[in-house]
Amino acid sequence: MNNFAKLMLLLVAGSLTMGGCDQTVTNTTADSSAIRSSQDAWYKAYNAGDAAAVAALYADDAVVMAPNVPAARGISAIRDYYAKTSPEFQAAGLTALEGPIGDVGISGDLAWQGTTYTVTDKSGATVESGKVLTVMQRRDGKWMIIRDTWNSDAAPTTAATSSSQAPH
Repeated sequence: MNNFAKLMLLLVAGSLTMGGCDQTVTNTTADSSAIRSSQDAWYKAYNAGDAAAVAALYADDAVVMAPNVPAARGISAIRDYYAKTSPEFQAAGLTALEGPIGDVGISGDLAWQGTTYTVTDKSGATVESGKVLTVMQRRDGKWMIIRDTWNSDAAPTTAATSSSQAPH
């Protein structure tokens, strides 16, 4: 193969590679939007006390690793966890608010999102703030939460409060 043919082959291969990158960027933008929408839906459902809607965002084999309690493994345990904590959270007059969206990373059918949260009381005062890490997997074309954990920015206390178990 002469040098011209090698150069042409290299240019064609490079063009194909760049074309694939353009498609990835487009899909990543759509996927990032879907992931962010899922997180918005989580906060809306949780603050409404709709444990079933919160649980519907999780895969059947997901794990929720909330602070100060054992991990909830599987959709049944996750549904039970939110059915217990959401009413307690609402009864205390608390609201979970998602902070500024941090990073969203996507690699094939796996994604993660790091963000922050605040918990406010009835007067609007912040009673807690912290960090969230959510891992999602695309299943049947839909992003589902497969791992979820959060922790408070406050120093640990000797008694766990219901507010530290609420935001995801």
